[in-house]
Amino acid sequence: MTDYIATIVALYPDAEWTISANDYDTLNWLSDSPKPTQAELDAAWPTVDYNNQIDAVEDARRAAYEAQSDPLFFEWQRGDGTEQAWLDAVAAVKAAHPYPPAP
Repeated sequence: MTDYIATIVALYPDAEWTISANDYDTLNWLSDSPKPTQAELDAAWPTVDYNNQIDAVEDARRAAYEAQSDPLFFEWQRGDGTEQAWLDAVAAVKAAHPYPPAP
């Protein structure tokens, strides 16, 4: 099911509009640009959803790198740890937070 709100936000970031309960029939387009059709939004949804999933994975990876692998990197740089420990931590983060398959 298309998330019309997320799709409109992604495709028309400067547009003004209102919608109720993610129901296209309640979409009130307040911008001067042409109102997107339901078919256009439905067609764009898989890409928008995929991009949102990628963003979520990257956010999760960033937090995990900061907490898990970055300290090992700095230990390695100071000579207190090994490069392999850092590389293993990076690989573990990537394994724990895989990218979704493309649509």
